[in-house]
Amino acid sequence: QVQLVESGGGLVQAGGSLRLSCAASGRAFSSYAMGWFRQAPGKEREFVVAISWSGGSRFYADSVKGRFTISRDNVKNTVYLQMNSLKPEDTAVYYCAALYGSRWSTNSYEYDAWGQGTQVTVSS
Repeated sequence: QVQLVESGGGLVQAGGSLRLSCAASGRAFSSYAMGWFRQAPGKEREFVVAISWSGGSRFYADSVKGRFTISRDNVKNTVYLQMNSLKPEDTAVYYCAALYGSRWSTNSYEYDAWGQGTQVTVSS
């Protein structure tokens, strides 16, 4: 099982940028597809973006397409989420998740491991 630790959250003004990191330890990181999800207060956890084990395939939620970019470094065992042009509605706790195998998924229940989350707050 892989263990995940997110970092990089914080408070930013609308239009600003943040870069989240998710460091993995344990079982071979490159065996996992990775995803980012977020959960705002009073709302269900929602899919943000996912990346295949090789980094060759990515899928973005429509709400972040063109603003967020996911990448991974299989040497550093880390996945990144670059968030640009942030909006107040992006405010949420952001979680990274690992799915064993080559394919990614938009369904949170399919993921095998989760980080503890990092808070992102975007002020207007």
